[in-house]
Amino acid sequence: MVVLLFLVFTSMHSISPGQRGVVTRFGRYSYTLGPGFGITLPYPVDRVAKIDVEGIRTVNLGAESSEDLMLTGDQNLIDIAYAVRWNVKAPELYLFQLSDPDEAIKQVAESAMRSVIAQVTLQDAMGDKRGEIEARVVDAMQRVLDGYRSGVAVQGVAIQQADPPDEVNDAFKEVTAAQQDAKSYINQANSYALQITAKAQGDATAFDKVYEQYKLAPDVTRRRMYYETMEQVLSKVDKTIIEAPGVTPYLPLPQVQKEQQKKESAQ
Repeated sequence: MVVLLFLVFTSMHSISPGQRGVVTRFGRYSYTLGPGFGITLPYPVDRVAKIDVEGIRTVNLGAESSEDLMLTGDQNLIDIAYAVRWNVKAPELYLFQLSDPDEAIKQVAESAMRSVIAQVTLQDAMGDKRGEIEARVVDAMQRVLDGYRSGVAVQGVAIQQADPPDEVNDAFKEVTAAQQDAKSYINQANSYALQITAKAQGDATAFDKVYEQYKLAPDVTRRRMYYETMEQVLSKVDKTIIEAPGVTPYLPLPQVQKEQQKKESAQ
């Protein structure tokens, strides 16, 4: 009974949906069990290693010491930290092709990241091209790992930190702030120039319209321009009207207007 129970328990295997069972016969890979219930030869002839193929694993890299600094394409150093997400896609390869697949993934990730960073500028690595850099690192890693027959699928790379080294970080922030101020001043100057240009164009258009009317009737246009100019000037000054002889020579219109305004305010 003991032997029978031993044979039953070592021959029957339950594999969950997110797992695969890698069967080895006398230590050599034989086949892979899918999800569900599977039967193999009893131990020690067959052995089953259950591998999670759906769980996403994460490894964090970079920004741990000065030796982890990377050189950008414009000859600047950058302190970068990133995370790699991956899972097992071929469990039989994952178990037997590499002696230490987890360490291999770290080495491949660092090599791919250094290669990509060496082709971009410091501003690109710190700015809005992070997504492009991450995608290029994923492609580079997957090509190398497929060449190793690692059985690993890289799901993504996320850059968590991308800064200049601590020794020059303060100076770099000052330079960045100065560059932003310069861009702000340039934008303000361009905006002012556009306003002046638009006003000048409007004035030129208005002058062209007046000139067209002037060519049609020069005398009338001159008289109308004279009246409009005098109206603008005289409306802002106190006026004294002098009549012909025999009539009151002075009419204090400004004083009369002020008194009239006072009466209206009092009412």
